[in-house]
Amino acid sequence: MISNQLPHIVVIGGGFAGLWATRALAASPVRITLVDRCNHHLFQPLLYQVATAGLSSPDIAAPLRHILRKQSNVEVRLAEVGDIDATAKRISLDDGSHLDFDYLLLASGATHAYFGHDEWARHAPGLKTLDDALQLRRHLLLAFERAEAEPDPVKRAAWLNFAIVGGGPTGVELAGTLAEIARHTLVNEFRNINPSDARVRLIEAGPRVLASFPEDLSEKARRQLEKLGVEVSTGAAVTDIDDSGYRLGDEFIAARTVVWAAGVAASPLAKSLGVPLDRAGRVLVQADLSVPGYPRIFVAGDLASVQQDGKPVPGVAPAAKQMGRHVANAIRARLDNRSAPTFRYKDYGNLATIGRMAAIVHFGKLKLSGLLAWWFWLAAHVFFLIGFRNRLVVLLNWAWAYWSYQRGARIILGSDADNQQRSTRQE
Repeated sequence: MISNQLPHIVVIGGGFAGLWATRALAASPVRITLVDRCNHHLFQPLLYQVATAGLSSPDIAAPLRHILRKQSNVEVRLAEVGDIDATAKRISLDDGSHLDFDYLLLASGATHAYFGHDEWARHAPGLKTLDDALQLRRHLLLAFERAEAEPDPVKRAAWLNFAIVGGGPTGVELAGTLAEIARHTLVNEFRNINPSDARVRLIEAGPRVLASFPEDLSEKARRQLEKLGVEVSTGAAVTDIDDSGYRLGDEFIAARTVVWAAGVAASPLAKSLGVPLDRAGRVLVQADLSVPGYPRIFVAGDLASVQQDGKPVPGVAPAAKQMGRHVANAIRARLDNRSAPTFRYKDYGNLATIGRMAAIVHFGKLKLSGLLAWWFWLAAHVFFLIGFRNRLVVLLNWAWAYWSYQRGARIILGSDADNQQRSTRQE
């Protein structure tokens, strides 16, 4: 049992920021309650590989209780937070109970942003959770099955038309992998269609894909995508999406699969703090990541709006990990009656994979693209996975996929009724 006399720290969210803060407090004289609506920590950078059948769910996730089993000052609570009373220092849970805290870390992440068109969500799913990935995998694989059974060539073409909206890392990775599936993985498996006839289109409203990278690397990424068979459309925004297709500018394109990778919005929990938010709904935190007016409440990860040297700190996993560790240091400083340090983000580089033997890497003055960048990307992601088992399984799966072009998780699960219920809950 953890002594109730110790300062109580509540951490909301078991992602990179929440988990890294919790582990950094392992030797501190505190009691921690980690609250998450899922029982697992998710390695989100590889989520698209679950959606495209390259990996299974357990390959990129691990139970929070297992990760923290040796940390005796932590209690894991499976629940969803309904409200935060910053003044009373109390959070309300969905089961009707509540938790009082001495210190709070809010790291509940972000969700999909449809820029005022939430009705598009049911026709263009996003990719943030394992549930999202499994539903998207089902939809992608079923599209080929529906095309195989469709005698009408026009309707068949719509089933084989795939659009990914958003030219960031997730959109690029999805588009490249989907093109590889159509042109390599599914070869000779169908009798009435040629999967390589599938049209994979990546749509970016801005002038170029992967805008966070230098322009020359962005252009190389575009060429690598096109070499894989992806149509890259830039400079025009999607203006409408329904169950029959999407509108790009004034042109309507019939497509039964549209995937949303264009933007994120902060968790709605931020609003319950009653403090200033930025346009994306993120909390405008102080230099030590604390909330203005509440020095014992911290925000980290995708939910924190942080400026450094005139630029926003990116919403990437390394930044979230650094924020988590910083919050742990700041709490220790508060406990010792010391001033909390200022958060400084250390940029260790940026990398994105485009497809088989194609990636780009930017680290300071180092710029890589193609095969060497792809090997660098593989090594980095295996290294940062949690747990030896996950690293081994992912490495074996990737080795098998490299030599065979096969994707071992191509099992269609769920039903149309499940999808309908999920869409209703999102609305």
